[in-house]
Amino acid sequence: MPIRVGEFMIEAVCAGKVAARRYKILVVDDYTPSRQIIIDALNASENYDISEAENGIEAMKVLQARPQDLVISDIMMPGMSGMDLLHHIHEIDPSVCVIMITAFPAIDLSVTAMKKGAVDFLIKPFDINDLIYKVDLYLREKEILNKKGAFAVETDRARLIEAGKDLSLQSFIYDSVETIGGDNEQIFQRMVDLAVRIVDGGFCGLYLYDNDERVFHPKIIRNCDGRGMTEAIPPVLREICERVVEQKEAVVIHAEEDPLIGPSFICAPLKIRENVLGVLCIRKRRNRGIFNTKDLQYILTLTKRSSLNLENKVLYESIYANVMDTFKSLVASIQIRDSYTEEHSKRVTEMAVKIAQAMKCPEEDIESLRIASILHDIGKISVPDSVLLKPGRLTDDEYAVIKKHPEAGEDILSTVLLFDRVRTVIRHHHERWDGEGYPRGLAGRSIPFLSRILAVADAFDAMTNNRPYRKALPLSTALEELRRNGGRQFDQQIVEATLSLFSAS
Repeated sequence: MPIRVGEFMIEAVCAGKVAARRYKILVVDDYTPSRQIIIDALNASENYDISEAENGIEAMKVLQARPQDLVISDIMMPGMSGMDLLHHIHEIDPSVCVIMITAFPAIDLSVTAMKKGAVDFLIKPFDINDLIYKVDLYLREKEILNKKGAFAVETDRARLIEAGKDLSLQSFIYDSVETIGGDNEQIFQRMVDLAVRIVDGGFCGLYLYDNDERVFHPKIIRNCDGRGMTEAIPPVLREICERVVEQKEAVVIHAEEDPLIGPSFICAPLKIRENVLGVLCIRKRRNRGIFNTKDLQYILTLTKRSSLNLENKVLYESIYANVMDTFKSLVASIQIRDSYTEEHSKRVTEMAVKIAQAMKCPEEDIESLRIASILHDIGKISVPDSVLLKPGRLTDDEYAVIKKHPEAGEDILSTVLLFDRVRTVIRHHHERWDGEGYPRGLAGRSIPFLSRILAVADAFDAMTNNRPYRKALPLSTALEELRRNGGRQFDQQIVEATLSLFSAS
């Protein structure tokens, strides 16, 4: 749920990708907290270069010194009002997109603003996500129109503007769905958020369908206009959803006489390989007319892309699980020969993940490190028992055989494209900071960062557990060994992060 900050409603901001170049945006508001909230939200995207001004006069100085792509301006400001600023902006450059905001709404004010060239008019308090969504769309539209030379061809301007709006919205949907990360819950949540914004929805419900029991389970319910719609699916809506499941096609209904349906409703299926897994239902916001053909087209684009995202995710997870099971079996086969290896891999994985979390590594790095840690000794399957299980000190020749296991592990995983990065981490987890490690003798930062973490976790576990040729070291001794070898065998920063795990406990 959004939270109120000052005069704004704010939730997590997720701006889509507009284009490769950075767009220049000017934020104009005499109330500093309001201006800063907007700037902070825009700065969440790397696509924007933000300027600010506290009134229209300052804004004009910025515009004259540096052309802007889009201006977000308050209306009520001292010196020069937002309406006067809007007039001057379009005298300088009519292609600049202007979004007007105000805490004092009036119908004639919004109409005047739109007639003078504002692309949108927002009333405080507003959801900051809605503002970011509109900024992204208008900049996409501007990019499309500029490429087509719309501002130089007046006869085609209206047609091109309409086409630009359509293309920018389709592009926004594609980018937003394609960049959804995380689990299915996040995909579902993002899909509902997008549906509400794209077609001005007052209510949106995602109902997952149980094909065996032929029932709908409410997954996400979003009421934006306060009209009564509970989580339990109403009979009238269930009938529509059943028709969608049966026909496997979207349904659009206009029914002013039914408050649950009116003024307009779209129900679209989510399908994986022609099997309906759920229905997305959207009701038009009150006093915003009814859904049209383009609204339906946008929702179908959203549900089809989201369904494809889910299908790819299910396929990926299935392949990933099968591959991981196969390689875990290989690790287990080593454990049959050497009982130390499997438990060692589990402990190293736990420690490596803790170190990575302490160093605030991104989640994707932590996941790669987790897989690499589980499989880091898989190459030992190629090491003869006479060497792997030898209780005494290894000869130089035997040690040379052991030193081949990182590259052997890389070779075993070489056919799995999913593990490209993991292979590199495994290959170099016995390199040393001073360059005296193996297999390549890499030094310092030329060693992959995740390999450096794995090296510390691996060495720590080896020191603190019994081996055939020696007893486990006390914890204090092992920690002192890490400290002593920081900047020599190990990355000093990673050693410090590891030591902090124990000083905090």
